[in-house]
Amino acid sequence: MAEFWAVVIAFYAGPFGVPARVLTIIVVASLVRLVLQLVIRRVVNRVISGVKKKQNVEDTAALQASPVAAMRIVQRTRAFGGVLSSTVTTVVILVSLVLIVSAIDPNATGAFSLITAALGAGLGFGAQNVVRDVLNGLFIVTEDQLGVGDVVDLGQATGVVEAVGIRVTTVRDVNGTLWYVRNGEILRVGNMSQGWARVILDLAIPYDADIDAVKERMLQTGVEMRADGKWKRLMIEQPEIWGIESISAEAIILRLVVKTRSGAKDDVARELRARVKRTLDGMGIRVPALGVATAGVAHAGGANDTPVIPGVVKQSSPRPPAAGGKK
Repeated sequence: MAEFWAVVIAFYAGPFGVPARVLTIIVVASLVRLVLQLVIRRVVNRVISGVKKKQNVEDTAALQASPVAAMRIVQRTRAFGGVLSSTVTTVVILVSLVLIVSAIDPNATGAFSLITAALGAGLGFGAQNVVRDVLNGLFIVTEDQLGVGDVVDLGQATGVVEAVGIRVTTVRDVNGTLWYVRNGEILRVGNMSQGWARVILDLAIPYDADIDAVKERMLQTGVEMRADGKWKRLMIEQPEIWGIESISAEAIILRLVVKTRSGAKDDVARELRARVKRTLDGMGIRVPALGVATAGVAHAGGANDTPVIPGVVKQSSPRPPAAGGKK
């Protein structure tokens, strides 16, 4: 055994020692990265498979109807897996480069540190952005601000999170556009997939209508919908009538709300609108001419792009006329 290692040491000390050391470093680094990636992937898949098996589902999407904690485990595990994979790749490459430089010239370590210091001073302003992206990405994942599969509003982009990297988070919006958002540029995270959501319908009722009767029928419509087996698991609580929101010469605004699972808000809102419309038709109530509908409150920025349906007033702030515009 000692003779074998003596031959190996002699070979690496020979004329082909430097290329052999470089090749060995590359091979070992590739193997280390491959092994770590396999371990990370295996751990992620085991956690996800365990959650699916516990909830007795085959597809991750089916977890939407399961307890919220189960879905968060899957999303957070996938996010951690992406960040760890990126971190492992970055660390292995950097260590390999340093070892390769040392193998080519053993005296280059001191010079390499000087070069690194010079580059650090010259590229400090650019490097600080990269460091900020990395640190912010780690905090976002560690604090469970978002995960793969979450519907989020990051300010710059709104949509479904497809990947969480060590420097960049990718978000797919409703139009199919894939947005690459630097983690360091994420100043706020509006997560619409954590915990629960709320459907809000503001119903415009004619001023001369029987408000008590309308409130009773609207509440009954929501309760009957929740009694339906298809919707009961998606509606966390019984619907509520919050009362009169505003009164004008044209209409009285009634607010109907229902708490839902985070991933089912849009489906519940569409079905509830349809049932409310049929109830209003059955009561012979026609909404005022100004009546339009929304299924939720405005976004943080003030915009509201929810679909328009009869029966709900969409509040909008007056806009001043554009200067120089056409009359």
